[in-house]
Amino acid sequence: MRGDARPKADAGRQGNSEPHRLRDANEHLEMSVPKFGRLMRLVGRALLLRCPNCGGGPVQESWFRMRESCGDCGRPLERGEPDYFIGGMMFNLVLSELLFAALFVAVLVFLWPAVPWDGIQVGAPIGMAIAPILLYPISKLLWLAFDLAFRPDRER
Repeated sequence: MRGDARPKADAGRQGNSEPHRLRDANEHLEMSVPKFGRLMRLVGRALLLRCPNCGGGPVQESWFRMRESCGDCGRPLERGEPDYFIGGMMFNLVLSELLFAALFVAVLVFLWPAVPWDGIQVGAPIGMAIAPILLYPISKLLWLAFDLAFRPDRER
């Protein structure tokens, strides 16, 4: 019985140790809220397929292959963290869905009441299959832009 007894303070800490451990593991991130102008500048550079950090380039070897680093400032185009690419995939999916929704609403508004439903039935799946391919480099650079906005490089 003596070996099983724990002090009450220790038992209370054990139940709450997980949030403390997670907070301590992420303290190095030093996230900050960016100013609107900086965020728009980073996003604008990414949409133009330029380096979000400096606006220079080149950042692509081909449409499907990004360079390791910016050709102008030398900034790595990935943070080197495990699963960093998931953010780019999320941006790709969100951009594709938003593009589909915007085009769908535009077709409905401008062609109502004679909406070409057969054309939409064929064109929508084709567009949804092509959009992620067309938006691939933009989504990766947008993810980097948002990452740089919220977690700017402190050592550079």
